[in-house]
Amino acid sequence: MAAKIRKGDNVIVLVGKDKGKKGEVKQVFPKDNKVLVEGVNTVISHQKQTKDSAGGRISKSAPINISNIAIIDPKSDKPTRVRFETRDGKKVRVAARSGELIDG
Repeated sequence: MAAKIRKGDNVIVLVGKDKGKKGEVKQVFPKDNKVLVEGVNTVISHQKQTKDSAGGRISKSAPINISNIAIIDPKSDKPTRVRFETRDGKKVRVAARSGELIDG
């Protein structure tokens, strides 16, 4: 099955503490239905000091549920759903809102 949201997509958060934030998908976890979005759902992790690195509080992004995000339409810059079409014999992702191609 082809994934509707892939690494490198620009997405917007629909619900939660980061509602309205935009970012790029860095990693997808299909078994857990989660994605890692840059700059969204940041959590503070305490890291112990080692001889190589200093310890302290490190801010990093945590995975967010895939149902809480939507792909940004390339034409209107608004959230959109994704549908699949066959164009020139290839299966491509298309923004449902405008009909624009999502992948090149």
